[in-house]
Amino acid sequence: MVMQRNAVVSREDWFEAHRKHLEREKELTRLRDCVAAERRRLPWLKLRKDYVFESEQGPKRLAELFADRSQLIVYHFMMTPGCSHRCTGCSFLADHIDGADQHLRHHDVSLVVVSRAPLAEILPYKQRMGWRFDWVSSYASDFNFDMQVSFTDRQIASGDTTYNFEKRPLRSRDLPGTSVFYRGENGDVFLTFMSRARGGDPLIGAYHYLDMTPKGRDETGPYHGLMDWVRLHDEYQEKTTERPDCCE
Repeated sequence: MVMQRNAVVSREDWFEAHRKHLEREKELTRLRDCVAAERRRLPWLKLRKDYVFESEQGPKRLAELFADRSQLIVYHFMMTPGCSHRCTGCSFLADHIDGADQHLRHHDVSLVVVSRAPLAEILPYKQRMGWRFDWVSSYASDFNFDMQVSFTDRQIASGDTTYNFEKRPLRSRDLPGTSVFYRGENGDVFLTFMSRARGGDPLIGAYHYLDMTPKGRDETGPYHGLMDWVRLHDEYQEKTTERPDCCE
């Protein structure tokens, strides 16, 4: 990317321009706080199914994923059963989980990653990436389908697929997202929030660092997104220009 050089001004003019811009930054902060408050007032959905997951400690029900906490964040990592492709975008986000998780667990929040692939396919990749967070498989349940992040062949063929609260034709059997749950004192579990598509951006700290730099995210390649430059963190030495396709 060839940068267009910005104006170079005196210290006084520089200070004044940045002082004015700070008002826009404050507007964004206040708006973000307002939206977060509105999010916390959204209605909840009581879950009726007793989903069971495959974990490293054996089968676990959804309520058990909370551990001893009342709130649960689930990140839906794209991993289709039997597919050798490992999602670069999901991996990019997952690289940011362990640092936050050590604080969340001390603030009444459990964070668990869920994929539809069986645990035998998940664990080797988790070990390769050096991640420590809890990662379970929903292979034997309808969890991913009910959360509208996985889709059957029939749904894909008919175009009867809903993602990010929008019905539209899709090609991928699995897509990413975040789902948030609350467990009441009597054990009832509620779905309180869903975030899909670019809703995952706030969870990617590297993006927020880049947004402060002169070049920004610099995603100016053929895909105009993270696929232009992000690699699995142990593959940055490889100079590849091919975009891996997701399993379809």
